[in-house]
Amino acid sequence: MVAMQWTFLILLSIGYYMALCFSSMSWPAMISVALLLVCGFAVRQQTLQFGRYLGHGLFIVLALALALHWLPGFHNHRGIALQRFSENAIPFSMFLNLDKPLIGFWLLLVCPWIVGRCPLRSFLYATALALTLSTVLALGGALLMGVIAWAPKWPDQGWLWMFNNLLLVTLVEEALFRGYIQGGLSRIMKNLPRGENLALLLASLIFGLAHAGAGWQWVVLASLAGVGYGVAYRFGGLGAAILSHFGLNLMHFALFTYPMAG
Repeated sequence: MVAMQWTFLILLSIGYYMALCFSSMSWPAMISVALLLVCGFAVRQQTLQFGRYLGHGLFIVLALALALHWLPGFHNHRGIALQRFSENAIPFSMFLNLDKPLIGFWLLLVCPWIVGRCPLRSFLYATALALTLSTVLALGGALLMGVIAWAPKWPDQGWLWMFNNLLLVTLVEEALFRGYIQGGLSRIMKNLPRGENLALLLASLIFGLAHAGAGWQWVVLASLAGVGYGVAYRFGGLGAAILSHFGLNLMHFALFTYPMAG
């Protein structure tokens, strides 16, 4: 296992331990774990190609169910109670989720190709470029739409929010949307003209649609941010995508209305 993959697994383990300290699980959660093991076996076996396709298909269904907290046995603790972080913001609360991180564990263990390898210089350049691009497109677009406003702050719960967002949210989302979806589409479309560009745009659109529950504005803004994260992943690997995504989220949280204007 490459060093970068171990790094991500350790970070995800720390985040999972942090969530476990505040939360609990009951035995039905083992059903999800067992199904993920079945998916992993199906994907990693080399005998039946159809079995690999079936494994990936079942994983996608499970990932959707875990991300939406549909599966039983996970008792996610509310880490931040419902409150307003600034005067014009809508109320916000945050849960330390135990189900969603399983997506990241599965991807890093079963699909190590999602991590990607690149020189340190490329990693740093890609991160800086992507963070700048996503900040201009997403935060700039949100300001123009009136979705957020300038509201610098650092509440008492800021450190808990930061660790949760990095370890249990951003890392998992980038492993899924950039590593698995964009990376997988790039592998499928590698022989098509501009296949990697198309994979980047499709993954960004899917990422945007995942935010549909917050309204059409967030679909647009998340899709634009996804373009930046996709650039980071393409030229700097998974680590660059995670850092650019987390950097944007941190700026949004600390400097602007969070999560959005009411």
